Amino acid sequence: QVQLVESGGGLVQAGDSLRLSCAASGRTFSRYAVAWFRQAPGKEREFVAAIDWSGASTYYADSVKGRFTISRDNAKNTVYLQMKSLKPEDTAVYYCAAGSYVKSAGGYDYWGQGTQVTVSS
Repeated sequence: QVQLVESGGGLVQAGDSLRLSCAASGRTFSRYAVAWFRQAPGKEREFVAAIDWSGASTYYADSVKGRFTISRDNAKNTVYLQMKSLKPEDTAVYYCAAGSYVKSAGGYDYWGQGTQVTVSS
């Protein structure tokens, strides 16, 4: 069993940076890929970025490529999402999830409660 807690969200201006953290409990966390998803009001949840269990492989949604960086520290049971050059369209609740190394939300078994990111123009 893995429990995930996101933090680091907040209100920022366009062009600013923000770093989200996803802290995990459970000894098996390092075996799982971790992804970030986001959901804006009135929209479906969408994939943002994923990292494999070792941290050696990552991939990103086209909308965030070059601006967001996902990383992990298995010794700290934590995954990060560094976000730069934020845009108003990045406004959403951001969720981290642990599971298989895929883009589909269905591939992830464990989810956090989400953290709100709001980017003002």
